[in-house]
Amino acid sequence: MTSCPANDLSLSLLPASERPRERLQAMGPGALSDTELLTILVGSGTAGASAPAVAQGLLAAFGGLFGVAGALPSELQNAPGIGEARACVLQAAFELGRRVSGKRPCRGRPLGRASDVWTHLRARLALLPVEEFWALGLDVRNRVQIELCVARGSLTGVEVHPRDVFRPLIRAAVASVIFCHNHPSGDPSPSRQDIELTDRLRKVGELCGISVLDHVVVASEGFTSFAERGWA
Repeated sequence: MTSCPANDLSLSLLPASERPRERLQAMGPGALSDTELLTILVGSGTAGASAPAVAQGLLAAFGGLFGVAGALPSELQNAPGIGEARACVLQAAFELGRRVSGKRPCRGRPLGRASDVWTHLRARLALLPVEEFWALGLDVRNRVQIELCVARGSLTGVEVHPRDVFRPLIRAAVASVIFCHNHPSGDPSPSRQDIELTDRLRKVGELCGISVLDHVVVASEGFTSFAERGWA
């Protein structure tokens, strides 16, 4: 996309204390607003708008930062002032944030409640544009022994095969497992397919000697625990 130096000039004429990059260097990223951080990622302005205006437009179009983070690639590319290159930068930045949160040391961490699972995986899963199905293998004290993404699907579903789920869990000799998947819609209410899959996995777990402790549905609006709902 063609940049417009004239629009960047308006940003450069601001006092150093008000420019996003300079503020980040002086005060750290935590001091910047969502608009300022997005302005840095956007970079230069366009023929019709400055970089801050493009950033503000993104937040308005997607209803805030969470909406931008969960937007589909095509949605970002079609947003005013973004295009393919900037959409890639934004996707990469948000994915790095999810990966950092998802790769925090967890081995040995006990997961006794559904809220613990939500805290552990929400940064990784809640804003994804497609569904992912995860398994958290636990030892006899409910400490995380292994965690893996079993399957990745589409906006509306993910296909999960019990053999793919339990094979690595058996190899790791886990005592129990908690399953977790996300709903890109933002609504954590389980679907009929979710209920049927959970029942099937519980039965396979019994045959394999691995207790299925819970299945947690994660979304931007919260989470739902099958165990707390009585597995219904």
